[in-house]
Amino acid sequence: MPKVLLGAIFSATEVAGMLKRVYSIQLAAAVAMAAADLPIRDVTLYKHGVAHFSRSGELKAGEVARLDFKPEDMNDVLKSLTLTDANGGKVSGVRYDSSEPLEKRLSDFPFAVGTESALASFLDSVKGAQVELKLGADTVRGTILSARVVRETDKDRAAQKEMLVLLADSGEIRTFDLAAASAVRFTDPKLQTQLRDYLGVLNQSRSKDRRSVYVDATGAGTRQVVASYMTPSPVWKSSYRLIFAAQGDPTLEGWAIVDNTSGDDWTNVRLAVVSGKPVSFISNLYEPRYVDRPVAELAENQAVAPIVDTGAVSEKNEEKVASVARLPSSPAPMMGQAVRRGLGGAEDRAAYQVAASSVAAPVAARQAGELFEYSFSTPVTVKQGESAMLPFLQQKLTTRKLLVYSENYGMNPRDAAEITNNTGKTLDGGPVTVYDAGTYAGEALVETLPMGDKRLISYGVDLGTRVTTAFDSSRAVVREIHASRGIVTAKSAVAETKTYTIKNVDAKAKTLILEHNQRPGYSLLERKPLETTATAYRFEIKLPVSGTETVPIKEERVFDQTYAVSNITPDLIAAWVQNRSLSEAGRKQLEQVAAKKREVAANAASIAQAESSINDLTRDQVRIRSNMESFNRVSGQQEQVQQYARQLADTEKRLVALRDSQVLLERTRSTLDAELKALLDRLEF
Repeated sequence: MPKVLLGAIFSATEVAGMLKRVYSIQLAAAVAMAAADLPIRDVTLYKHGVAHFSRSGELKAGEVARLDFKPEDMNDVLKSLTLTDANGGKVSGVRYDSSEPLEKRLSDFPFAVGTESALASFLDSVKGAQVELKLGADTVRGTILSARVVRETDKDRAAQKEMLVLLADSGEIRTFDLAAASAVRFTDPKLQTQLRDYLGVLNQSRSKDRRSVYVDATGAGTRQVVASYMTPSPVWKSSYRLIFAAQGDPTLEGWAIVDNTSGDDWTNVRLAVVSGKPVSFISNLYEPRYVDRPVAELAENQAVAPIVDTGAVSEKNEEKVASVARLPSSPAPMMGQAVRRGLGGAEDRAAYQVAASSVAAPVAARQAGELFEYSFSTPVTVKQGESAMLPFLQQKLTTRKLLVYSENYGMNPRDAAEITNNTGKTLDGGPVTVYDAGTYAGEALVETLPMGDKRLISYGVDLGTRVTTAFDSSRAVVREIHASRGIVTAKSAVAETKTYTIKNVDAKAKTLILEHNQRPGYSLLERKPLETTATAYRFEIKLPVSGTETVPIKEERVFDQTYAVSNITPDLIAAWVQNRSLSEAGRKQLEQVAAKKREVAANAASIAQAESSINDLTRDQVRIRSNMESFNRVSGQQEQVQQYARQLADTEKRLVALRDSQVLLERTRSTLDAELKALLDRLEF
């Protein structure tokens, strides 16, 4: 049996309605818990997808505060909800609608009310329940045996009756026509309460997009309850207008665009918008969370299974083996004093030139920790499903008009403005629409601009200025040479120059900011930049009237090359020796190494020559022996054979001398290699 939550019972009027349809909306609403709404008083919008709401209201004794939310908002509400009672009362708890499906919640009740079933069908599902019927002036009590719908047909019409069969307190079994009863009432308070709860669940299910949170507070008398929480919300957006005047600094207008998708009207709320991005995340707190637990039992509590003998399959000492197998376009600004007239003459045109909007921006700005908050002084009203555009800034801004050029722009630089944030406020990032000389000049985007910082914004293309580039490079030059234990490191540099030719064809002087891209491994020579961004150097160039300016920017790339001295030629070492950046100690050591490598090379050449000579003589011996064998088979050729014998003896003597020389050369090579190794091991400069 479910837990009883309420103690109220149905009135005769309620039961009369239930006789028609027990699941009707009117009855469900009549039994719903009385709760008071807390209006929204404060709204703060952030840039990371959440909003902070504050509700407050007066609760009389016995009232419960109710807050309604979208189901997808409940996780954030449960994570951030705070509650206070300004009159000193204490919050005793918070209750909220379950996240379980309707079918699961209704399955806990011992009966069901169908959407199209008659009262008789419902009463038949609670057989055994005790009821009380009012039939005119009489009251009948009894236990339900059954209830059914009886259809009767006569020659004129078809009709149906709802009949109830009761076991009366007197012991009689009686049948009643429910249409004749003016009221039906369960005499069991628990069953009456369960039916009330069942209908309350049905009523809640009709509002599928809302979940209610009920706040219970202790204390007598009237209470002032304040509830604050965070919910998902569209980010607020910034939109600016930069309006240049004929003289002086331009005016910067800032507008905050807000969207009310909260599900409630914002009526005369205190609204604030915050620039910054605090950390925020979703934690699943609304859905019930279950943990799988292991099943553990004591071995002594387990029954012992019987052992079934399967019989022997072999005798004596034979072994048996068992195997077991185990798983947006910018909106047009509000025209202050500007009225659009005809397009005929200069006076008409001057009348609708863009000026600063005639709006009041009563906004209190303050630094809120690492964030910046704009709080609107005038209460704001935004209906559910509507959006609003609210002015939060209108101030003069220190600005310098100039051009900016980067090579990826093509031939023409961009019209730009260098803005310095001297407003005393953090300017949230957003689009900027620029008006110059009373007309539209272009658009730009600006990132969030802290107080005192500055930015370049480009909003158009300057067709009166052209830029071309030329590139030149020099060959690598060795700057430094270092050595350690046979390894030489040569530091070389390559100089490259990119020349920008800037032609100003307009009859006015200009200032251009030239952006030269940074390249890894390259450093600037000679010219120093005005400032450096994360990806480029910026140079400020003054352009004369109808003139041309040439700007060479020289860079160099320094790189290291490493060599094993044992593997390089003496000629390369000789080139290093001639380098002016080499120290005298290094020069002497390299000269010794070069001389020793020449000795090693000469010795290797001698060994190769001796090896070649030995191979030639060995081939001669083979040829001579072959000839001797041929002539020995021919009579009368003894003299020729003797001549070959003398040649063979002479060749053998030369071979012996060469082999002796080869042995000496090999010994010399070992000595030279050891001496060279010693020089390389001592190489340090």
